[in-house]
Amino acid sequence: MDARNIALPPSPRLATLILMASVGPFVLNIFLPSLPAMARHFQVDYSLIQLLLSLYMVALAVMQLIVGPLSDRYGRRPILLICFVLFCLSTLGALAAQDFQMLLICRLAQSASAGGLVLSRAIIRDTTATEDAATKLAYVTMGMSLGPMIAPFIGGYLDEHFGWQASFWLALAFGVIVTVIIWLDLAETNVHPTSSIRGQFQTYPELLSSPRFWGYTATATFSSAVFFAFLGGGPYVSSEMLHLSPSQYGFYFIFVSFGYMLGNFLSGRFSKRLGMNWMMMAGTVVGVIGMLAATVLYPIMPMNPLWLFLPAAIVGVGNGMTLPSANTGIVSVRPHLAGSASGLGGALMVAGGAAAAALASSLLGPDTGPYPLLIVCLVSAVASVLATFVVFRRAAEIGELE
Repeated sequence: MDARNIALPPSPRLATLILMASVGPFVLNIFLPSLPAMARHFQVDYSLIQLLLSLYMVALAVMQLIVGPLSDRYGRRPILLICFVLFCLSTLGALAAQDFQMLLICRLAQSASAGGLVLSRAIIRDTTATEDAATKLAYVTMGMSLGPMIAPFIGGYLDEHFGWQASFWLALAFGVIVTVIIWLDLAETNVHPTSSIRGQFQTYPELLSSPRFWGYTATATFSSAVFFAFLGGGPYVSSEMLHLSPSQYGFYFIFVSFGYMLGNFLSGRFSKRLGMNWMMMAGTVVGVIGMLAATVLYPIMPMNPLWLFLPAAIVGVGNGMTLPSANTGIVSVRPHLAGSASGLGGALMVAGGAAAAALASSLLGPDTGPYPLLIVCLVSAVASVLATFVVFRRAAEIGELE
């Protein structure tokens, strides 16, 4: 057994972990229904307003590369508090923005919320035995998915009745509340900080040389790419092809988030029994089934939103089954580098998602139909299955096949 598991530091409340991990996904999703309105407000093309999504995800990737090593060196608690203060200040800046450029800068600064997502995983690894970490992470992710589930619906309602700025006011309130909760509930969990920040960044080659790290990261990246591609192209398909209002888009998006929550529940119930690798395999196969269903249903019911959102919900189930185990694998390959591994793995995952979102949105047009979106999602889903095979192969080579 890992020596670190003999005397584990106290864990914060489960609700605290859920809330700190929820801010980033909530803010990512709440303004999606408002993208067309924001494009009109700032008088920019829809392709340009999409930078608020794609560049935000790039900023999330960069932030995760920084936050993980910093937390391994200086501790989880101070880095988390700094991240959320920056998030609140940047949200205020977005509300005061007079032009698109300033809005984009403040939006990128909101990526500080990545600290909650990255460090919730590291904190679980700090305070939980490895064999139980995937189960706990699954339950945290299940609770976290409540925010993204309702965020588009809330954002659509606020946009229609109060304007797009109302979503940012709500995000600010959420950020302030979570900052206070972290201050009150989170004690330091990194009881073995590294000696220097330079040395911590120099540990990345150790991670990058691990085939298992790459396997877990690739599985998480391609699984997430399906979802991020949907975020990038889904609003366009919904508004321009299905003629849904912002609030209607938010309502149907609940199906996707509910599927993700269901997948998290299944992961929490069965990941310890089946093992991380088999849970990942089952989840990635479910994701492929979902995208095949969308491809088959569109010619049959082209104007019905259900052909898009029900298969996306199936993909959500698959992601909910896959990601807790993949993320646990990422931070468990080198336990003494849990923060760095979480940050690097998360950065690669979000960067892949940003690329998928940008690709899906750039390929869609008035004459393309939804097929560019479906193809990007299907290819990503198949790639996640292949990446899981890499994990199985490496586990067999070192005698750890579950």
